[in-house]
Amino acid sequence: MTDIDLMIDTVTKAGDIALGYFRRDPQVWHKADNAGPVTEADLAVDKMLRENLTAARPDFGWLSEETQDNADRLATASQFIADPIDGTRAFIEGNKDWSISLALVTNGEVTGGVVFLPARDLLFAACKGDGATLNGTPISVSKTTSFDEAEILAARPNFDPHHWKDLKTPIAKRNFKSSLAYRLCLVAEGRFDAMMSFRPTWEWDIAAGVLMVQEAGGLTSDRQGAALLFNNEMPQTNGVLAANPAIHAAIRQRLA
Repeated sequence: MTDIDLMIDTVTKAGDIALGYFRRDPQVWHKADNAGPVTEADLAVDKMLRENLTAARPDFGWLSEETQDNADRLATASQFIADPIDGTRAFIEGNKDWSISLALVTNGEVTGGVVFLPARDLLFAACKGDGATLNGTPISVSKTTSFDEAEILAARPNFDPHHWKDLKTPIAKRNFKSSLAYRLCLVAEGRFDAMMSFRPTWEWDIAAGVLMVQEAGGLTSDRQGAALLFNNEMPQTNGVLAANPAIHAAIRQRLA
C-alpha cells in the first residue's frame, strides 16, 4: 500500500471513531497553561492513528498534538504529523467544522497530506507533484487578483492595524474559528482567496493543509514570507499565510 493510500485508509477509519463521540457529550479535560480543551475522542483517535501508522511504517517518526513529544523523531528522515481532532472546540460545541489532519513530512517538506471532515464527509488529499483533490475530484485555488475583492479567512486579531502598513484598502474578511487545516483546504478549494494566522502555529495544525494549497496552485509561507519547514525541534512555525499567488503577494506587500 502506498503512503497516501495508507494515510487515507487510516484517517477514514479514525473518522468513524471520532463520530462515535460526536454530539454524545464526550468527556472533556482542559490542558495546562490555557492550551485548550481535549476530549476522550481526541485521545482515542490519536491512539488509533499512532498505533496503525507506526506499525505500518516503523522507520517513520511520529509527532502529534496529543502524544508526548519524543526527540527520536528528529533522527528520522520521514515523519507522520497528526492532529487527531483539529477544531476540538467546534467538536465539543457540536459544530461540524472539525477535521482529522495527517501529513507525511520528508526532510522537512510535506510530501503527503489528508484532511478529513467526518461530519461533513469531505476528504481532502494531496501528494507532492500529483495535485490536490476533494473526494477524488481535483481542486484549485481561486483566480482572484484584486486585493480589494479578496476574501480572507482569519481570526479577528490578524486584522489589527499594527500588523499592517496601511489598511486604507478594505479587506473582505471572515472571522472563522474552526479547524486551521480546514481553513487551508477552503483556500485550496478556491472558496476563499487566502487564510492567515500571525501567531506561532503548531505544525500539526497546518502541515497537511499547507500541501493542499501548494498542490492546488497556491503559495504558502510564514508571516514573513519564508518557506515553511516541518519536524522542527520546537514544532512551531512563525505563523502561516496561504493564498493564490496574486493575493499572497498582495498581502505580503501590505504586512508591517
